[in-house]
Amino acid sequence: MKKVVVTGASSGIGKEITHRLLSLGYSVIGISRSVSLECFNDENFRPIQADLSKENETKVVCEELKKEDISILINAAGFGRFEPHEELNAQTIIEMTFLNLTAPMLLTNALLRDLKKNDGYLININSIEAVRASKFSAVYSATKSGLKAFSDSLFEETRKSGLSISNINPDMTQSPFYDDLRFETSKKDDEKLFASDIADAVEHILGMRKGAVVSDYTIRSLKFGIAKKR
Repeated sequence: MKKVVVTGASSGIGKEITHRLLSLGYSVIGISRSVSLECFNDENFRPIQADLSKENETKVVCEELKKEDISILINAAGFGRFEPHEELNAQTIIEMTFLNLTAPMLLTNALLRDLKKNDGYLININSIEAVRASKFSAVYSATKSGLKAFSDSLFEETRKSGLSISNINPDMTQSPFYDDLRFETSKKDDEKLFASDIADAVEHILGMRKGAVVSDYTIRSLKFGIAKKR
């Protein structure tokens, strides 16, 4: 049974991907601040509680995962704050950059030998902001553009191995991502994505012929919609 690491496994996109992988017969190690066995009623799930926006906790997780034989790494954890840049708190900038960009690079660094040996998969759950520029999104867009550049460069670096690297760029997706923001996804189904759409993309990537890789996978809602909170 192949082992998968999913970050951000306790909610939103990461949780939906974890459910999907367990249903497909994978063994999943889920990482987040609040993840527990109760999140998934499955004997093939193992939780690791850690805050991946913190350097020390991330390093501890990396050392623990080196002891496993990992075939798939899915970096789904992340958060965003969308304000004029001068109004962002310095600690918010530091934690957003670490969680969205530095932690995936550290986890990949720790697991890359296993991923290559096992002809595995590295899937980075990115954002539409990786491929466009939006106001009030300078830091978030920078982290996501950086993650895309990391994925693209590593794809070229590892092409002599059997490792498949994919970068998924979802548009606005209904999830707890927007809980602390001033806006949220539209109420209309055709103006937003669902976490299950991203899990579909992951399943598609894993089900493709080994030898063909979707290196960049952008998913948009059919129509555009956004809702401001009162």
